[in-house]
Amino acid sequence: MRTMTKALVTGVTGYVGGRLVPELLAAGIEVRAFARTPRRLADVPWRDDVEVVGGDLVDAAACVRACAGVDVVYYLVHSMSARGDFEATESEAAQNVARAAAAQGVSRIVYLSGLHPDVERLSRHLHSRVAVGRILLAGPVPAVVLQAGIVIGSGSASFEMIRHLSEVLPYMPAPRWVRNRVQPIAIRDVLRYLVAWAELPGEVNRTFDIGGPDVLRYGQMMNAYAVEAGLPQRAIAALPVLTPWLAAQWVNLVTPIPRDVAVPIIESLQHDCVVQEHDIDRFVPPPPEGLLGYRAAVRLALRREAEGQVRTSWRDASVAGASSDPIPSDPDWSGHTVYVDERTIDSTATPAQVWERIESIGGENGWYSFPLAWAARGWLDRLVGGVGLRRGRRDARRLNTGDALDFWRVESIERGSSLRLRAEMRVPGRAWLELEVAATAHGSNYRQRAVFFPLGLTGRLYWWSMKPFHGVIFSGMASRLAAPEPLGEHRQTPSASPSPG
Repeated sequence: MRTMTKALVTGVTGYVGGRLVPELLAAGIEVRAFARTPRRLADVPWRDDVEVVGGDLVDAAACVRACAGVDVVYYLVHSMSARGDFEATESEAAQNVARAAAAQGVSRIVYLSGLHPDVERLSRHLHSRVAVGRILLAGPVPAVVLQAGIVIGSGSASFEMIRHLSEVLPYMPAPRWVRNRVQPIAIRDVLRYLVAWAELPGEVNRTFDIGGPDVLRYGQMMNAYAVEAGLPQRAIAALPVLTPWLAAQWVNLVTPIPRDVAVPIIESLQHDCVVQEHDIDRFVPPPPEGLLGYRAAVRLALRREAEGQVRTSWRDASVAGASSDPIPSDPDWSGHTVYVDERTIDSTATPAQVWERIESIGGENGWYSFPLAWAARGWLDRLVGGVGLRRGRRDARRLNTGDALDFWRVESIERGSSLRLRAEMRVPGRAWLELEVAATAHGSNYRQRAVFFPLGLTGRLYWWSMKPFHGVIFSGMASRLAAPEPLGEHRQTPSASPSPG
């Protein structure tokens, strides 16, 4: 007889669903993932730990099969498209799930809806989410409807809009809703509430408002993000002429967020959205340290992104371990803006030969490419108060974690295979340089990656102003490090110094 709780999670390729699954697994709950396109889950780190079933929520038979043997259903599906009759589709899907759950003896449905004021005229998308909640609450299976406002974490559409607007625009003409009050909540706390309802006893059937400890105006959220990201606070002008439609076009123009995503977000911001009751505390008390505040949530998201980016490529960042981590199913427009120059070369040189060159880089040995350009970058750094070329390196052949290397710092080294340097020159952002070598059947494979996190508009302009030099500097450096000739043929004068981007 099965005693472990089993959960069906719908919307697993979405923002919340993809982060809920590993939290359920960590809590000892068996998971069945329901996805319309299962192949989108191929690269998620928890793929082999769950049962994946394909299907569509508008297919009643598929819903019945998916609910078989399940104790709790997580309904985490919501359309972000303004096209077609999405309200009718969402209503049909909710009814199918309610009936299937009843037919298969499910104990509870948990639905994540939107926090909203008690007014008659809501946006179409927010109205549809409220309607779905009512359908589930009216069904034969007890339902818990958690109503959250803006969710803070890398990948959340609302958070991404705050991020991109704050980073790109030093001055923001904005609609009047930037003065509206909102109560954001960290993704960590949303997941905590969701997981708790998997095993709570009783037949609770109602809505609960959930929100973090801070009530802020939308404009305050953008400026608080700017502070945490190391940007100057933005001048925000509330203009009465910017309708939701016009505001969505503006967001689509200056950020990578698609118009179909921007429209429902902006339309849902036309009213104050704050928690009206705290009844959730009677069932799921706040953690001893309290719910995460807005700035702390932003800080966590930014830190986790930086850690994930320098470990692996942005789109492949499947390193699980925190709800703020990026995951492969996140949309392409989510996450901190990051620029990468990556080069890979297969060489007949042995891995040992290539590694000798990698570990000898910098200082008296130079940087293997375009000495004058590297030296000029070093002089420029000195001119703006940076360290320039003064530090060199302590040992001509051996590096250790923490060593200074010209105006870089050795952040990590796996001797014989990889070296990661963190930039300490003056740049409008954060930069890393990664050099790696691996054995192949015919010699070695060399991989070189320059990673740059721009700081605001200045950082973006800096990267693009340097991009014309990348083809010469970085390609020459990669070619010489991977070349089969002896190391001595490629040494440079000590005046050479690298550029991060």
